[in-house]
Amino acid sequence: MIRRSSARSRSKSSIPAPARFRLPDPAREHELATRIGVTFRDPLVLRLALTHRSVLSDWLTVPQLDATRQSNERLEFLGDALLGAIVAEHLFTSDPDADEGTLTSRRVAIVRAETLVRWARGLDLASFLYMGIGERVTEGVRDRMLAGAFEALVGAVHVDQGRDAAARFVLGFLARDRIALLADEVSLNPKGRLQEVLQDQARAAPVYLTLEEEGPDHARMFTVAVTIENKEYGVGKGISKRAAQQEAARQALHALEEGGAGSPDAGSPGALPGHDPSNEPRVQRTARDDEGDPGLNGRREG
Repeated sequence: MIRRSSARSRSKSSIPAPARFRLPDPAREHELATRIGVTFRDPLVLRLALTHRSVLSDWLTVPQLDATRQSNERLEFLGDALLGAIVAEHLFTSDPDADEGTLTSRRVAIVRAETLVRWARGLDLASFLYMGIGERVTEGVRDRMLAGAFEALVGAVHVDQGRDAAARFVLGFLARDRIALLADEVSLNPKGRLQEVLQDQARAAPVYLTLEEEGPDHARMFTVAVTIENKEYGVGKGISKRAAQQEAARQALHALEEGGAGSPDAGSPGALPGHDPSNEPRVQRTARDDEGDPGLNGRREG
């Protein structure tokens, strides 16, 4: 059943989402504060973090809010910056051997919208948000709201309790999910990870060779090999060159792991079964095959 505000009639052609509008609820706010382990000196800071801008027009008179009737957007801005800084500092101190590229890649893998949405859902944060009656919430909009609300919550903890408390709050989530998040780093961009590994080892950049292009124009299939210092470490297939390269890079990462220190002389795969890298007639090289990962050198390949 769709409920509408009795204070004002709405003449929108679209059907509004079910009503979520409610007045501030100190008991619910206290429940969330208890859940995250923070005793707010100023409960209104937490309330502000939970206030989506869509509700401001529905709150006709809310004495509990300050005169500006702000939303959580400013706290979201602050929390976004704090998250990046807290995670960056943690990575910097916890892995002193990681170079700048590795640290950046790991920070991006951790502080991305999908991670924040997952953490927000773990808190059931959506049930605490103050939202407008007519706010239409698709899956994409909901995820953006949740990610923004989590950032605002980080900002609120910082404003009320200080940076150390905000860091403890964020690192509590990170301690639980760090391994999975850094595993996602490899699965999301194995090409970038492979290039970073080779840079760490002061080795030559990987070279991607197109071995085959088959199938009709509307359903092409590409086979790509990746070589490191003239030795083949992986072969991948995909519906695009990039997809095939990513799969080849993923295989190469596994091969390097199995080879111990990643040295070609220490158990490296050389030529994989079923393919002879010296068989040049099979290799259809294009200029684009040798391009590096766009996230590392700013160039893109097809």
